Amino acid sequence: MGSEDCCATQLIDGNGQFNERGLEHFVRTVKLADCGLSYAVVSIMGPQSSGKSTLLNHLFRTNFREMDAIRGRNQTTKGIWIAKCVGIEPFTVVMDLEGTDGRERGEDDTTFEKQSALFALAISDIVLINIWCHDIGREHAANKPLLKTVFQVMMRLFSPRKTTLLFVIRDKTKTPLERLEPVLKEDIQKIWDAVSKPQAHKDTKLSEFFNVEVTALPSYEEKEEQFKGQVAQLRRRFFNSIAPGGLAGDRRGVIPASGFSVSAQEIWKVIKENKDLDLPAHKVMVATVRCEEITNETLSRLSSDEDWVNLEETVQYEAVPDFGKKLGSILDFYLSEYDIEAVYFDEGVRNAKRQQLESRALQLVYPAFQAMLGHLRTKAFNTFKNDLEQSLQKGKGFALSVRECSQLSMLEFDQGCADVAVKQADWDTSKVREKLRRDIEAHATSVRTAKLEELKAEYERQLTGALAEPVESLFDAAGAGQDTWASIRKLYKRETENALLGFSASLSGFELDCSKFDKMLENLKANARGVIEKKAREEAGKALIRMKDRFSSVFSHDADSMPRMWTGKEDIKKITKQARDAALKLLSILAAIRLDEQPDNVEHILRSTLIDGPVVQARSIEAPTDPLAASTWEEIPPRYTLITPVQCKSLWRQFKTETEYSVTQAISAQEAYRRSNSWLPPPWAIVAIAVLGFNEFMALLRNPLYLIVLFVLYLLTKALWVQLDVNAEFRHGAVSGILGLSSRILPTIMNLLKKLAEAGQPHPQPPQSPPRPPLDSHSFRNQSQRQPTLSHSIPASSSSSTISSPASVVEHTSPLMQSHAGDTDTDTELSSTS
Repeated sequence: MGSEDCCATQLIDGNGQFNERGLEHFVRTVKLADCGLSYAVVSIMGPQSSGKSTLLNHLFRTNFREMDAIRGRNQTTKGIWIAKCVGIEPFTVVMDLEGTDGRERGEDDTTFEKQSALFALAISDIVLINIWCHDIGREHAANKPLLKTVFQVMMRLFSPRKTTLLFVIRDKTKTPLERLEPVLKEDIQKIWDAVSKPQAHKDTKLSEFFNVEVTALPSYEEKEEQFKGQVAQLRRRFFNSIAPGGLAGDRRGVIPASGFSVSAQEIWKVIKENKDLDLPAHKVMVATVRCEEITNETLSRLSSDEDWVNLEETVQYEAVPDFGKKLGSILDFYLSEYDIEAVYFDEGVRNAKRQQLESRALQLVYPAFQAMLGHLRTKAFNTFKNDLEQSLQKGKGFALSVRECSQLSMLEFDQGCADVAVKQADWDTSKVREKLRRDIEAHATSVRTAKLEELKAEYERQLTGALAEPVESLFDAAGAGQDTWASIRKLYKRETENALLGFSASLSGFELDCSKFDKMLENLKANARGVIEKKAREEAGKALIRMKDRFSSVFSHDADSMPRMWTGKEDIKKITKQARDAALKLLSILAAIRLDEQPDNVEHILRSTLIDGPVVQARSIEAPTDPLAASTWEEIPPRYTLITPVQCKSLWRQFKTETEYSVTQAISAQEAYRRSNSWLPPPWAIVAIAVLGFNEFMALLRNPLYLIVLFVLYLLTKALWVQLDVNAEFRHGAVSGILGLSSRILPTIMNLLKKLAEAGQPHPQPPQSPPRPPLDSHSFRNQSQRQPTLSHSIPASSSSSTISSPASVVEHTSPLMQSHAGDTDTDTELSSTS
């Protein structure tokens, strides 16, 4: 880097002389006056030989003189140097200040340090404060006295301009930056609070003068590459530094670049004339340094004291008996050692440093005190939990148990705090006590919530068991002559009242406020109502099945619950109407929830619309409206509607379709029964036959031979009728019956004659296993139903060859079987006569 790039110039020499010509040459060379307000000023301060110039050269590509470590650690930068930052936008001017705490100036000449620091704070937008990581927490090494003096004078001499203080921590150790940053910010805040402020700035906050930022860098000598990489990252923060959000984005009172030279000269003049930056008395300074050393040595011995180390290690794991007495004794010993060593120094400094030692010693032991309080809090909290559990097991009320157990636990904690108190400190235990109280309240609330939930769940289970099955049973019997919803309301009221009485008694021990108590009772009552509503919705979902079952029960059984036999005397139309009435009654019950005992006309609307038919008014101009063409019932809220009117109409249509078959079957069975029992002619025909056939009847009586012949012909005709199964043949029509009989009548007559001939021959022994000749399909079906008749009228030896076995396939059931009842009786009569 050449000098033409950065134009490094000494602004103020080591004797405090301002270099006016050098500054004018610098301004002309870098063309600073052309920048207007778009420029920034950066300066750096810190201890001597802390690497300030090295940092600036790497950060801004300047060429400030750096210390040669081989030649030894001595003063490199004298006075204040100024240069242009290379490659930074906006235009940035950097100032390198002489290091503080230098060997060359000695301890008696710190005026220039204060003057240069005040000058940097007054003229710069960003001030880098270069400190070693191991100096954080120290007084002089961290420039705290210097900053305190500079802050105090600055508020009196200059108006606020919002300077950014960027602390650069050098040679960062393993301690995270997140731990170091709060310490630095807290120190700056303490310095600000401690300085005496003029009346104009008495209530001014630190943020009105300064923004505090912190960053950290590794060691340049040990980790050079890592150092350069992080410096490159820090360099990017200076780009657009004066823009909103930048490092100097909220600066105020900016001097135009053309007036920078004049402004710098006037500020330095004011600082040089100020006497508040002079050194204090030598005695005070010596006392300050020596008492500070004694303080640090005493604190170091305390931190390594064997008794203290053992006490600190033990308290991390368990409570230590007589903790306060032991710790107080250790502190007394080391404070008395300080008093002995510092007795001959300035009293004011000595007392101030003793207070500082005591404060730092208490800060050292405070974590152990906090750990001890933690043990006390944990012990008291566990005591509360155990006592509460035992008290509840004994049956005491919950609220009473919580009060008694919490009082005992808090008393135990207070007694423990008195034992661990340290006489040198007035530490506040209220926060830990408050935390214990909150923990107790939180645990009590948690247990109370769990107990209330258990209690609520128990009573809800009881109510569910007491309501679900009985309600389902009532819906099973719905419409059978009882008011189903009245019975459900009675059941709901009885079981809910019993449950609420028990629940109220159980809740009394919790001492709930009235609103919560009433709310829990209402929730239990609502849960019981929800059980019934849920069961009602389930039953409404099975409405069609229930309606068909009810129709089948009423239609197929008489008043005595006996199955109906369709003999022809029953009024199927009336029975069908009764069965449909019962199904409609069930539908009206399932249509809505009626737990509030409000009257409604659901059943009337359904009956008048679905069974009786809509009433048409005479001479009505408008077409009659359909009451079921709606999605809600008039008297029933929508949330209580289970089956809407439209759905009722659809269900009824489907119900009628699916039950028509049962009615048709009943009518068919009745007609078949009538046909099977109508073998006698009408009465008028019987009278006509008796009148017209009187002569023939008398002739038969006079000649018995005719009577025998007629009887034999009757028997043969009857046998042919049974063998041919005339009724079955004509079941499918007259034409098919005649064709079937014509093809079978001759073989059947020959078969009967053959059987009669075989029956007339004697047989010495009956065959053991008579053969079974094959039969054609028609004769097999017909003979299987007539086997008992022929077995009586024809001998066993002949019938076994033509009659099928009982395992024959039987055709469709009851109506056709009933239609042949008359034939079976006739066959029996014929067999007996034979």
